[in-house]
Amino acid sequence: MLKFLDHLEEWMIALLMGSATLITFVAVVHRYGSGIETLQPYLAHINMAWAQELTIYLFVWMAKFGAAYGVRTGIHVGVDVLINRLSDKTRAKFIIFGLLSGALFTGVIAVLGGNFVWEIAHTDQTSPDLEAPMWLVYLAIPCGSTLMCFRFLQVAWNFIKTGSLPKHDHGHVDGIEEGAEDLDNLHPHDLNHGGKH
Repeated sequence: MLKFLDHLEEWMIALLMGSATLITFVAVVHRYGSGIETLQPYLAHINMAWAQELTIYLFVWMAKFGAAYGVRTGIHVGVDVLINRLSDKTRAKFIIFGLLSGALFTGVIAVLGGNFVWEIAHTDQTSPDLEAPMWLVYLAIPCGSTLMCFRFLQVAWNFIKTGSLPKHDHGHVDGIEEGAEDLDNLHPHDLNHGGKH
């Protein structure tokens, strides 16, 4: 079940990002193409006023799911210099406290966001260009925050069981064989200073 959720999360992010990029590209081509005399008659009747608004909404949804993905994979930036200097027991307590605080915060945002969506769903409020119901736009808040809360709890549970946190290797590139990065190491970690071995 978790594997399915992981894949669904990744596909949602990729789909939202790809859609936003494609819509932006089409809108830019349409805008510049409309300025060309030969293309203007063909493009003049196409209304792309909705493209910017839809792109913004897609990026909002992507950001909410991307934040949950970041918790799961450990790619969020964290300042842990002081915590890493503590003893293992104390460090573990701080980490668990931080993860549970994240879960509490995102859980509260999910509940408040859900109440807000419920209230706005009982109005006739629509978006300016798309004329889409605004509750559909704001639904990103409770959905994304609920997933993020779940991810905080998942990471906390895994840390309690194994003592390890998700770690993202910023130097890793998919498709490159392991060990290939060592072939041309311009900045080795072990430097011989003064000819001492």
